[in-house]
Amino acid sequence: MLLRFTKMHGLGNDFMVLDLVSQHAHILPKHAKQWGDRHTGVGFDQLLIVEAPSNPDVDFRYRIFNADGSEVEQCGNGARCFARFVLDKRLTAKRQIRVETKSGIIELDIRNDGQISVNMGAPRLVPADIPFQAPAQALSYQVEVDGQTVELAAVSMGNPHAVVRVSDINNAPVHELGPKIENHPRFPARVNVGFLQVIDRSRAQLRVWERGTGETQACGTGACAAAVAAISQGWMDSPLLIDLPGGRLSIEWAGPDHPVMMTGPAVRVYEGQVRL
Repeated sequence: MLLRFTKMHGLGNDFMVLDLVSQHAHILPKHAKQWGDRHTGVGFDQLLIVEAPSNPDVDFRYRIFNADGSEVEQCGNGARCFARFVLDKRLTAKRQIRVETKSGIIELDIRNDGQISVNMGAPRLVPADIPFQAPAQALSYQVEVDGQTVELAAVSMGNPHAVVRVSDINNAPVHELGPKIENHPRFPARVNVGFLQVIDRSRAQLRVWERGTGETQACGTGACAAAVAAISQGWMDSPLLIDLPGGRLSIEWAGPDHPVMMTGPAVRVYEGQVRL
């Protein structure tokens, strides 16, 4: 059986997107792992699956698999690609779309300038909701990693994030600390790890070690989590710009209980087919 797919990226965070509204197939974690291999498969950070909704109040269902086959709750760059995909494939004529994800409903707005804004919902900061093991909620936490103390913020944007402030983004210990924090026992569902350098009140640079993938060119939920951490701790003001290796995202957040708004591009690379 051949399945049509589209290769896309959001700031270099790349995806294989499958339409399972007009095509029918049962996708397993092993398929994501096989196709995600950059030497023997299509190669991607995440596999995005477009499905018909189970909720009548939304337009689509959105599922996400990492390249290692693990299914995750949310992906911000993927959400923008999702919006561009369903419009380009004429699965909808709407430019404002409500989408059901594993972590809840998100709203996507395809703007006339080609940029896509995503209402990512309100961040979750209570440790049990992230999930993160801590006796009480705090702006930052100290975590012991291989005999050293790392100070980090813990935020859920539908998926768990740790945010570590660094003074030099180019020399940040992304590949050393990233996998150790990802698999730290205080994060029972593992965690994405962002390394944030604040430039001024409105600009920052970010690198992200993504759970189940490694360092990526960009991470939309990671940028949202970093913005929440920076605004909460008084380092930055909303709206702000976050530069990732793959490009720039604009983030707005008005504070606790308000949604995080993320705006950025989504690009189609090529169309292809894979055998299931």
